[in-house]
Amino acid sequence: QVQLVESGGDLVQAGGSLTLSCAASGSIFRANTMAWHRQAPGKQRELVATITDGGITTYGDSVKGRFTISRDNNANTNTMYLQMNSLKPEDTGVYYCSLVQFEAGSPRYYWGQGTQVTVSS
Repeated sequence: QVQLVESGGDLVQAGGSLTLSCAASGSIFRANTMAWHRQAPGKQRELVATITDGGITTYGDSVKGRFTISRDNNANTNTMYLQMNSLKPEDTGVYYCSLVQFEAGSPRYYWGQGTQVTVSS
C-alpha cells in the first residue's frame, strides 16, 4: 500500500505563484511514475504533469512553460512538487497527485485526497 498526501493549495491572485507538495509513503517500488492531475468544477479530471523515477517529465499543453514538476527520491522521503507560476483563473481546481507502479505484473494506481487551488482574477 502507498499513501499520498497533498498540501500547499491556497487562494492566489492571477499572475501569482504557488507550490504544491505530495508526500508519498508506504511500499514504494524503485520504478514508479508520479503525476499531478486537476479537476475543475463540472469538468473531467485532467493530467497536468508526470515525472518518472528517473526524472523524465511531461506536461499538459495548458501548463507548459508555467508549471514545473519535480521530485525528491531521498531514501527517507518520497516527495513530489508542482511549482506553478503565472497562474490563471482557469488553473482553479482540486489538484490530485498519483503514483503508479507495477505490482504482481499489473499497474497499480494510488491517489491522494486532493488540495484546492483557487486563482482569482
